[in-house]
Amino acid sequence: MRKLEYSQIVRRKLKELKAELVDKYGDEFASKSIKEMTTALRRLEQFADSGVRIAEMYDIDTDYYYVFVRHNYFIYRIEPQKIIVAQMFNEREDFMMKLFGMSGRTQESSDYWGE
Repeated sequence: MRKLEYSQIVRRKLKELKAELVDKYGDEFASKSIKEMTTALRRLEQFADSGVRIAEMYDIDTDYYYVFVRHNYFIYRIEPQKIIVAQMFNEREDFMMKLFGMSGRTQESSDYWGE
């Protein structure tokens, strides 16, 4: 079984998200939310290819996948001995633009988010 690893970027973003959630909703809600995310991500250790292959979804050459958990996209890559969760984006961010310079947004989602 592959071991799950988080990049420093994802660790920092999870920590920042938890602090934000504590400020807005309290420690119990924040802890529960972060635990739900990390539990979902740990499932990748057994089912690594259960996420969406970005290459198939957007017809680009990449070996990254994503999973969507509690309003966040987690971008990961499968290696022989580990799964690396490389990046994390809130659902309001256009992660395809930030990662690959191409928009993954439809006009409908842009209108919805007011972008």
